[in-house]
Amino acid sequence: MRDVAIIGVGQTKVGEHWDVSLRHLALEPLQAAMADAGVTQADALYVGNMLSGELTGQEHLGALVADFAGLRGIEAFKIEAACASGAAALRMGYIAVAGGMMDIVVVVGVEKMTDTTGPDTTAALAMAADGDHEAAHGLSFVAVNALLMRRYMHEFGYSHQDFGAFAVNAHRNGANNPYAMFQFPVKAERFASAPMICDPVNLLDSSPICDGAAAVVLAPADVARTLNAAPVRIAASAVGTDTVAVHDRRDPLVLDGVALSTRRAFERAGVGLEEIDLFELHDAFGVMAALSLEAAGFADRGQGLRLALDGEIEIDGRVPVATMGGLKARGHPVGATGIYQVVEAAQQLRGLAGANQVEDARIGMAQSIGGSGATVITHILERMD
Repeated sequence: MRDVAIIGVGQTKVGEHWDVSLRHLALEPLQAAMADAGVTQADALYVGNMLSGELTGQEHLGALVADFAGLRGIEAFKIEAACASGAAALRMGYIAVAGGMMDIVVVVGVEKMTDTTGPDTTAALAMAADGDHEAAHGLSFVAVNALLMRRYMHEFGYSHQDFGAFAVNAHRNGANNPYAMFQFPVKAERFASAPMICDPVNLLDSSPICDGAAAVVLAPADVARTLNAAPVRIAASAVGTDTVAVHDRRDPLVLDGVALSTRRAFERAGVGLEEIDLFELHDAFGVMAALSLEAAGFADRGQGLRLALDGEIEIDGRVPVATMGGLKARGHPVGATGIYQVVEAAQQLRGLAGANQVEDARIGMAQSIGGSGATVITHILERMD
C-alpha cells in the first residue's frame, strides 16, 4: 500500500444557505481544494452525504457534482454512513489512492438541512437510528442523546450544568473560526439558562441544524510535495462498528465502536495516546464528547466530563478538542462534518489555525460518529516535515 497525503483543502462557511443549491454548495470547497492542491483534474470524486434524497429530493450526487465541477467522465459516487458520511467518503478516497487504483482523488462532504421544516429534518435525522426499534417508537436523535446524558448524570454524579464546559470550550474556539456558524463565546451561566430541547439536552448542548460543505484532495505521499508545499500525511484510516440500537449494546455508556476504531487507527499509525496533539471529536452533544474521550482512552470511565471541567480540552490543555469550534460551534451539516474535521486538523498541522493554533502540532486525530456510535471512523493525520 502507498502512503496517502492531503494536498488541498477547502470549506464553506457553515450556516443557513437557503439561496444556494446543493450542487453549488459542493462546488465552492471543491474548487478551493483543487486550487490549494494545484491540480485541475482528478481520477475520482467521492461525495459524503446523508440526507440529500430525503431533504432536497436529489440523489446520484457523485455524477451530479462531478458534472457540475467540470469533472465529467471520472469515477464518482455518493457515500453514506449517517453522520459519518464525510469521513466514510474520505476513507474510500484513502483506499483508492493507497491501493494504487487512483492518483488524484477529490473528496467532498456536503449537506443542506435548513430548506425543510424542523419536524421533517428531525424525522430525517432519525433515520440514523434503528428504524424498527427506536425511530418507529417516536425516539428522535436528540432524545437518544438525552437518555444517554441522563444516565451519565445518574451513574457518575454530575449535574446538567457540568456539561456546559464542552459548549464553553467549543464556542471559545469557534469565535476565531471565520467558517463557523456561531462565532461568539458563551459563558457557563448562559449554558445553564438555555431553553430545553429534550430534557436534559438544551439548546447550547446540541449542535445546530445547518448547511455546509468541505473538501480535500488526496495524492500519493511520495509525490505530494511536488504538488503542494505543505501536504499532510494520512497516517491511519480505521473503522469500528457497533449496534445501531443503543439498547442492544452491552453498556449504553460505552462506545465500543469508538474504542475499536481508535485502537485500529493507533496500531496502523504506530502512535499512542500521548502523541496525539489534538482530537477533533464528534461533539454533536456534550455526552457524546464525554463518552468519546473515555472510549478513545483519554479518560477513565465517567471521567470524560472531568477533562472538560478541568480545562484539559482547551487549546493549551492535555488533549485539545474542537479546536475550531467543533460540531457545536462550527456547526454539524451531517454529511460534511467528517471532512470539516479533517480540514481543521490539517490546518493545525500546517500551522494555519490562527488564534486557535495548537503549539507545535504534529499529529492530529479526527473522529466521526454515525448514529449514536454505530459507525465510527478515525483518521490520524501527521505533519510532513
